[in-house]
Amino acid sequence: MSQQDLDATKAPLIEHLIELRKRLMWSCGAIFVCFIVCFIFAKQIYNILLYPYRQAVGGDTRIEMIYTAPQEFFFTELKLSLFGAIFIAFPVLASQVYMFVAPGLYKNERQAFLPFLIATPILFIMGGALVYYVVMPLAMAFFLSMQQTGDTQVQIQLTARVSEYLSLIMTLILAFGLCFQLPVLLTLLARAGLATSEGLRSKRKYAVVGVFAVAAVLTPPDPISQIGLALPTLLLYEISILSVKLVEKKRAEAQAEREAEDDDTEA
Repeated sequence: MSQQDLDATKAPLIEHLIELRKRLMWSCGAIFVCFIVCFIFAKQIYNILLYPYRQAVGGDTRIEMIYTAPQEFFFTELKLSLFGAIFIAFPVLASQVYMFVAPGLYKNERQAFLPFLIATPILFIMGGALVYYVVMPLAMAFFLSMQQTGDTQVQIQLTARVSEYLSLIMTLILAFGLCFQLPVLLTLLARAGLATSEGLRSKRKYAVVGVFAVAAVLTPPDPISQIGLALPTLLLYEISILSVKLVEKKRAEAQAEREAEDDDTEA
């Protein structure tokens, strides 16, 4: 390769790096702004996340929580603000990713990519909502049932630490949100020719074992949160099979149209 050819390849690379830097700056700026806003309202956001706890103990019961180090609640607010900032800024992050990759895609590829970009946050929110309104209240009720109260000589009551409660609910929201991306992942694999509906059906029994294993790793060691994650994920697996089948049907129709056009051209 001549020096002129090398110089020609450097120019597009530099342009891509400049474009990447631009998209990263917009993404980091969006996260920073959302982080500042979330930190200002961190206490209010934390109180909103206590809804499952209140549902478990009863709506009128006063909740007492503690922190055992001077800096603990401050760092908890920082962690909460970063979590909220990434969540709120996701539309900006997704749009920056799309604007970076879109110029290298054909029109039909851009049209195929856009629905997945929209479905991803919707499925994540659905997973988070399931945690917030169903799984977490049931899990907290299970944990609170371990208390030892009444006329016994030994009183054992839950006084949760602010950092540990936040870690628990964040872990569950992330676990459910990521597992709810299963239809998106499998449909993308089907579009790439790496997965088929028949293959997914034949591996259903392995999927059941794998889903429960993943649920055991991602959730706390209580049966409610593990089953609460495993059952919706298995349902999403079945939905993924239908989605992959639809992709295969559309691909077969497109192939038939191309073959018909080729036959007409030859005729």
